[in-house]
Amino acid sequence: MRLSTTSVPEVVREIITRNRSVFDCMKMDLINYTALAVKIQPDVERILGNSVNLNTIVVAIKRFADSLEVKEDLQEKSVLKNARLALTDGIVDIKFSVKDSQNVDPLIILDKFSKITSNYDFFRSSDSFRFLTEDLDDVRRIFETLPNREDIFSTGLAKIRISIPASQNKSDVVSYVAEVLHANGIELVNAFFSQDSIILILNEKDSSRAYEILHSDILRTA
Repeated sequence: MRLSTTSVPEVVREIITRNRSVFDCMKMDLINYTALAVKIQPDVERILGNSVNLNTIVVAIKRFADSLEVKEDLQEKSVLKNARLALTDGIVDIKFSVKDSQNVDPLIILDKFSKITSNYDFFRSSDSFRFLTEDLDDVRRIFETLPNREDIFSTGLAKIRISIPASQNKSDVVSYVAEVLHANGIELVNAFFSQDSIILILNEKDSSRAYEILHSDILRTA
């Protein structure tokens, strides 16, 4: 089980990575950073749960854009060198609002999860709670008291956890992975960051191929 906290650069990376058109324009250096910052500021503040200075977002965008620049040694040394991959199919994304959680104490949910499986990730934002876990009947029963409970489940997903050395720049990894998968016709559903790993969420139909593509990249520079 992983608990995750987020920072402005991480939120900015996540928003841009999920938006294919913005990501592609940034790769081609066609983005006005200030204009983009103004556009995504409400989303950044909503996810973090507090106000964020516009210049802070601009700086985060600039740093992320810099990480997308093609490096001279990229062809010789993959940014995934020494990374480890773990693929899990049959994942359900469970997201419910803080308002809905009044019917169920999140601490009680965490305790119930620990009795069913240790293979889950928990993310807390300002307005919601999110679990990524295997789609099990026992897990679904935990949320049976929530209103509109069927609407909180997103199914047909898989996750690839990329564990990277502490010295590795995670923004380099995310931008590189997103670009490699996009070039092979695979789009990310979502991406999350923890202290030592990156969690990619994909459609289950794409997961095995995505894993093989990334695994081959690691072996190429082993």
